[in-house]
Amino acid sequence: MNRREEKRNLETIPVGSLGMIPLKGCRKLGEKVDYYLVKWRTERESEHKDSLAFSGYQRDTYILDAAVPRFGSGEGKGVIKESVRGTDLYLMVDVANYSLTYSLCGHENHMSPDDHYQDLKRIIAAVGGKARRITVIMPYLYESRQHKRSARESLDCALALQEMVSMGVDNIITFDAHDPRVQNAIPLHGFETVQPAYQFIKGLLTHVKKLQIDSDHMMVISPDEGGMSRAIYIANVLGLDMGMFYKRRDYTRIVNGRNPIIAHEFLGSNVEGKDMIIIDDMISSGESVLEVAAALKERKAGKIFVFATFGLFTAGLYRFDKAYEEGTICRVLTTNLIYQTPELLAREWYIDCDMSKYIAYIIDTLNHDASISDLLNPVERIQSIVTRYHAQEQDTANA
Repeated sequence: MNRREEKRNLETIPVGSLGMIPLKGCRKLGEKVDYYLVKWRTERESEHKDSLAFSGYQRDTYILDAAVPRFGSGEGKGVIKESVRGTDLYLMVDVANYSLTYSLCGHENHMSPDDHYQDLKRIIAAVGGKARRITVIMPYLYESRQHKRSARESLDCALALQEMVSMGVDNIITFDAHDPRVQNAIPLHGFETVQPAYQFIKGLLTHVKKLQIDSDHMMVISPDEGGMSRAIYIANVLGLDMGMFYKRRDYTRIVNGRNPIIAHEFLGSNVEGKDMIIIDDMISSGESVLEVAAALKERKAGKIFVFATFGLFTAGLYRFDKAYEEGTICRVLTTNLIYQTPELLAREWYIDCDMSKYIAYIIDTLNHDASISDLLNPVERIQSIVTRYHAQEQDTANA
């Protein structure tokens, strides 16, 4: 058993028998999380494990059998095929998985975020209030880009949070919410937005050698003013300087529902010869982050690494292939919290950051009603992995 797992040796009584329902779009991630939970709980020695409170603690799988079948008209229903009474239930959903299809009056229809969210509600409805506690793990928060009102428009994310809570959801766990203040819609309920900072740094240091992580050789860049807090956190933990771009927009016209960007203006110190970490919550089309990378290259920056929690790549991978060939970007790191195409996983410039172990730690800890504060703030783990990396690089140099 590894050192961190021993430190997280949970002795408190579980809230209830642990159960997970990863919806179809999140099945692959759910199975990885389940693997860790089964492994840890098989290895964990507890003097209480034969007591009634620990009934069903060690099992072959924590995934419960559930499905969302559809009628020929495209209508659906949630079905749970085993008892959930008294369970501490964790529902996992990936609203960004567009690869799934269903038949709509004989036509093949790709599932949209709306379809995935509706399926989640169907499963919550099928639980029928019998579970002891329901936690929704929704890595990409549904409608999180529509988080504030700037005209006569709907507040979809806030409505969804209120709807889930009214259906009996106790806690909502998401990753890198576009704007965490959306939790103000449900102030009396649990809402956690988790940052994958440690996994990004681990992914970078595992795959890229000969990096000098200090303020003379590296900088952290926020591609816009909205992502400043992410960049400040990484910069402070690694002891680096940071810079930011702001978008100069043309407010006289609207293209595709928004004011077009005229230019990306840079605020920060000299970037010449330094490696750059550009950090953002998501890559949508990728246009913005690649323009920022090109602007840094014009200023004679060194290698450019892009960290983004969610790689949507809505305009395909061609732009990134081109930027990699031209030397504009060195590596792109995104997580497996949302659907990744086989083409993306095969790309030379792509590094996949696996979040399944982290989610398993969160579920395991919450099931024991223990604090997850240390999981949400991984400063020690980041500094320890950087120290190990420097020591390895030193050993290699001396060899």
